[in-house]
Amino acid sequence: MRYLQSTPPFPALPDARDTRDKPPAAPLLAAAVHAQSEGVLIVEKRWTRKGLKIIFANESFCAMTGHTVSGLRELGLATLHVETDTLPRLKDWVSHLQSGTVFSGEGGLLRKDGTALFAAWNYCPVHDERGRVTHIVATFRDLTEKRRLQEALVHSQRLDAVGRLAGGVAHDFNNLLSVINGYCEILATKAPIRRQASRELEEIHLASQKAALLVRQLLAFSRRQAMNPKVISLNQLVRDNAEILSRLLKPSKSLALSLDTESLNIRVDPAQLQQVLLNLTINARDALAEGGQVTLTTALREITGENQSDPSDLEPIPTGRYAVLAVHDNGIGMDEQTQSHLFEPFFTTKEPGHGTGLGLALVYGVVQQSGGHIRVHSAPRVGSTFEIFLPEVREPVQAIHAPIPTLPGTRGRETVLIVEEDDVIRKMVASILTADGYTVLSERTADDGLDIARRLGRPIDLLITQIGGNVGSEGEKLVRDLHAEHPQVRVLATCNPDCAPLAMLSADRVACVTKPFALSALIKSVRTLLDAKK
Repeated sequence: MRYLQSTPPFPALPDARDTRDKPPAAPLLAAAVHAQSEGVLIVEKRWTRKGLKIIFANESFCAMTGHTVSGLRELGLATLHVETDTLPRLKDWVSHLQSGTVFSGEGGLLRKDGTALFAAWNYCPVHDERGRVTHIVATFRDLTEKRRLQEALVHSQRLDAVGRLAGGVAHDFNNLLSVINGYCEILATKAPIRRQASRELEEIHLASQKAALLVRQLLAFSRRQAMNPKVISLNQLVRDNAEILSRLLKPSKSLALSLDTESLNIRVDPAQLQQVLLNLTINARDALAEGGQVTLTTALREITGENQSDPSDLEPIPTGRYAVLAVHDNGIGMDEQTQSHLFEPFFTTKEPGHGTGLGLALVYGVVQQSGGHIRVHSAPRVGSTFEIFLPEVREPVQAIHAPIPTLPGTRGRETVLIVEEDDVIRKMVASILTADGYTVLSERTADDGLDIARRLGRPIDLLITQIGGNVGSEGEKLVRDLHAEHPQVRVLATCNPDCAPLAMLSADRVACVTKPFALSALIKSVRTLLDAKK
């Protein structure tokens, strides 16, 4: 709260009885006040148990708060301010009215329906012709929308900062997982090992693949991973996430599952669909009272001409078979006006500080990218149901946990330059390619890699370098510089999932293996690139 010096004090109101050569002043002033977009109150200067007695409110203030003028006269000013420290400060200011200061501040005002708006206000004393304070005029400017957008921006910036951190951690983990996967493949390909040791090696490889899935989820949270659709079971995705969703609801709310007997195979990015499920569950939780329940339902539904259109559809759903994920809550529900704005960015019905309005916009974007559709059914005091329609596919589910691949027996005599910041990955790849007969040069930085290529005195056939991560831009510069001096060079990029594809070379001269990569996949890509038609 702050006190501002008023210079000059709020002027005295003209005498409405003075009509010499002038139209009546009072009606004009009243019309001007009513036309203001800001809320205006006129209150008595005497402090009562209800605070300052309200004697006038313009239409903007009534629209802002939902109160009527007669209702405000009964309430008094004490019941409007939300913050407990506002009234003592206001009372202290009233006791020093003659000083001519203006009482200014920002805070909550109670609406008639019990909700609060965020407003800025100014209380100004009104003086008569003798300089005596007769009344107080208060103006209020509704800052609710501005504050919500500011909070949404701060929240978005905070998410971006967390996303950058998550992306950096994911990058480092992908390097470690590439090493673990690679040495698992090397050990599995070497001389026969005991059956027990082989099983233990499989467990290490399986744990590495599970860790890679967690990293992809981390990248999905940071929104730094491109769409990576694959065929999955909708039912299995719901089961895999049920435990963490249940924790979000505890201790006073519960989660129930009702899953179709069919697998319900769909082609989506699992990490992004997980984000959709998480956002919808959090929204449902926030709409629940104590003891409420969120129900996740899956079903196979046939869309025909008869059920193709629904009042809640943003566009008609094409005919066909759909796997449907429904998130239902028995909470407060929504009216039609609220539903019409649901998927607009920054739209939220939550109190300031409790929502940004970005969650459902993200849901809509992911579902659209996945070729799906959304239906919403809701009514006040009944609850809400969000239905996600995703096209069913007949293809089998792609295995997430594959057995340890065998290293291919490819050999070569070409010259390969490896530029990789991670020492362990660089040494691992160099050792396996050297064992396969290649002439291998390896450096940690792009500058060192270009320098050794220039000193070599013969062509570089293949460059293996990282795109994305800490040296991503250096890697792209290295490709450009090396290609200028060695036009025949092929490039195998070891990409992180958040990097853009390398498009500076023709398709037959560039390939990418995504971290954490399988060493066998990298070896095959090396040979495929070198054997491509020149």
